Amino acid sequence: MKFHFFAMISRMKYINRWGLMRNTKSENLSEHSLETAVIAQALALIAKKRFNKDIDENKVAAIAMYHDASEIITGDLPTPIKYNSPEIRNSYKEIELSASKRLINSLPEDLKEAYKELLLPEDKEIEKYIKAADKISAIIKCVEEKKSGNREFLNAEKTLRDTLKGMNLPEAEVFMEEFMPSFELSLDEQNI
Repeated sequence: MKFHFFAMISRMKYINRWGLMRNTKSENLSEHSLETAVIAQALALIAKKRFNKDIDENKVAAIAMYHDASEIITGDLPTPIKYNSPEIRNSYKEIELSASKRLINSLPEDLKEAYKELLLPEDKEIEKYIKAADKISAIIKCVEEKKSGNREFLNAEKTLRDTLKGMNLPEAEVFMEEFMPSFELSLDEQNI
């Protein structure tokens, strides 16, 4: 029997983000997912090392890699539409759930449970790190666009920063204070 899961996951590179915005550089779902996973792992490590929290940073990173996998099937619904009303938000959550289940069902039986934990996580503690990492990744996109002279992302950046601050996650505050300023610099200015 043939299974389609990994061929479908490979299609993340075809799903472009920020569909309603003028972009100087397009960003696809594959790029975003990797960046989110890297940041989520960093947030979990900060939690572990600086705040003595018991968290598995590698599990956080693995779940983050798949946090938007359902968009392979649904596409990337722009935020202003997705959160326009409670009805749309709830309906879209059901659509995402259905898409994730379809992906899980494209695996052999002996792998389904392991990938269910990645595509349909139930750990609320882990989810908050991934949500924060997702916001930070979006902020990075806004900063990059701003550096390229694109003012289209200015309001999005402010909204994202406010949302992240409202999450009250000290690990995210540490990341923003210690690591985010470097994204404003050129390669030469980083001087590593």
